[in-house]
Amino acid sequence: QLQLVESGGGLVQPGGSLRLSCAASGFTLDYYAIGWFRQAPGKEREGVSCISSSGGSTNYADSVKGRFTISRDNAKNTVYLQMNSLKPEDTAVYYCAAGSCRTAVYDYWGQGTQVTVSS
Repeated sequence: QLQLVESGGGLVQPGGSLRLSCAASGFTLDYYAIGWFRQAPGKEREGVSCISSSGGSTNYADSVKGRFTISRDNAKNTVYLQMNSLKPEDTAVYYCAAGSCRTAVYDYWGQGTQVTVSS
């Protein structure tokens, strides 16, 4: 079964950090760019960050630049999103997807992990 599984979400205070993981099973991530997305209640899904298949190219939404870092370990078939200086407005369900950063077409999606930033 081909799937992506996110983990690492949870409740954190403002200013805190979390690291999300996106692990693939049933296929290798080596040939896929990986995007992170989030959706807050009542809002549309937005792109957060994307990393190329080689890891050599990354991009970030303006709202997270300087605070979030995307990385990948192809040997572990996993992509990470390190989130620092978290704000209440970062609260959302975070999803990862495998596909193309350039075309924004994604073939596989995870089920999401909840991130809540609150005091």
